[in-house]
Amino acid sequence: MTHRQVLEALSGLLLAMFVAMVSSTVVTNALPRIVTDLKGSQTGYTWVVVATLLTMTATTPIWGKLADLFSKKLLVQVALIIFTIGSLIAASAQSMGVLIGARAVQGLGVGGLTALVQVVIASMVSPRERGRYSGYIGAVFALATVSGPLIGGVIVDSPLGWRGCFFVGLPFAVAAFVLLQRTLHLPVVRREVSIDYLGATLIMGGVSLLLVWISLAGAHFAWVSATSALLVVGGVLLIALALVVEARFAREPIIPLRLFRDRTTSLATLASVMIGVAMFGATVYLSQYFQYSRGMTPTEAGLMSIAMVGGLLVSSITSGRIISRTGVWKRWLVGGMLLVVIGFGLLGTIDASTPLYVVGLYMALVGLGLGATMQNLVLAVQNNTRLEDMGAASSVVAFFRSLGGSAGVAVLGTILSHDVKGNVSDGVRELAASGQLDRADLERLSHSTGQIPDLSTLPGPFRTLYETAFGDAFGHIFLVATPFAVAALVCILFIKEVPLRTTIQKDVDVLETEGQPADTVASLR
Repeated sequence: MTHRQVLEALSGLLLAMFVAMVSSTVVTNALPRIVTDLKGSQTGYTWVVVATLLTMTATTPIWGKLADLFSKKLLVQVALIIFTIGSLIAASAQSMGVLIGARAVQGLGVGGLTALVQVVIASMVSPRERGRYSGYIGAVFALATVSGPLIGGVIVDSPLGWRGCFFVGLPFAVAAFVLLQRTLHLPVVRREVSIDYLGATLIMGGVSLLLVWISLAGAHFAWVSATSALLVVGGVLLIALALVVEARFAREPIIPLRLFRDRTTSLATLASVMIGVAMFGATVYLSQYFQYSRGMTPTEAGLMSIAMVGGLLVSSITSGRIISRTGVWKRWLVGGMLLVVIGFGLLGTIDASTPLYVVGLYMALVGLGLGATMQNLVLAVQNNTRLEDMGAASSVVAFFRSLGGSAGVAVLGTILSHDVKGNVSDGVRELAASGQLDRADLERLSHSTGQIPDLSTLPGPFRTLYETAFGDAFGHIFLVATPFAVAALVCILFIKEVPLRTTIQKDVDVLETEGQPADTVASLR
């Protein structure tokens, strides 16, 4: 396919990916307002994000397998329909429970969109040229990440309110559906495959139990209790059963364990888990920092995200083009991850009084690093994978990155909630000692249900107390996330750089190295 043909085929896919990305970012700045309006807690805030990540994580390998059986275009369109249904339910939600359920439905669609884009590109473009198109993906990702918070902030501050945020992606979803129908024409190469629904169910069940334990322990039940023991033992048992099913009984396992015989795939997957923990786990709360600790409106918080996404945009496009031209990719992974480590370490020093330009500089460093790392990790795995395993391999990397993200959001959300609660309790005691609280206020704050208050309605001392409590807590969660970024850097250092092949099918390069006749190689090309 010529460059123009590839771009035409990718147009609908890139728009679909924009829908998937903007659905998350547009809600980011609305979440503080949503949680306050629906009388939610910090745990509810966490699970609005985790629900999407969890269903996206669990279904990503299934979408990858389905791509080996059915029309990739049809699958992307189905994912768009599922996403639209989830958005409509979320827009009409009257409680945190309904909203969390709707976000889970959205995650089913987003999982298909994010996984299938990588699979389709891998079936059209060789790894050497793929960096060029990965740059376009990075640009779309950056555009959605920049415009999402801004659009979301403006909508929340408008008469539409936060519910309008769930409608904003629907016109793009319809346009992507139509565009895919007109531009994406790929041959459907069917092979006999079976979907391992049992393995997928066991994996999702095990991960869900562990995430429920992480996010609710300490608040709704003790860390050391019968409930904790049941959740942990049940989660570990289900995951162990999933591994047995995947290794011995599944004809077509959701996560083919043989893929991990390849060193690059194993290390890149482990690095993806750590990146997911650090990236999703920490950055998802930045909007909460700007609104709760710095007193910003949703629109102003959206403007602050430009610092990180601007860096991501520059590095993703630049690294993709240079990698396509040179075929050298590892230095970009190492350099990018090093910037992420430095950026997270610096963000670990912020509090409620840190100058905003300093916070923006630290965020830009993280963005530059992530832009050079995320897409290129997938590229490294695809370069070592046969075409018939491309769907499974691509989705495995996305699966583990999302799995790390789900765990990171849950763990760091729990830490944030615990820190804020502790900071507020300490502040309440200080205010009481200084005589700034009467008995009624002291009683109310001491028996708080854990709901996040509407700071604009609080008297001055209380508002300052909460802003300081949130500001001090945010630096801590970035410090907790930093070791995971360091672990990802270590994994990347041990990945062996293999020159990017210039063919779609891996075996063509193998035949060339084995000295096969030129006409045989040409026919396979």
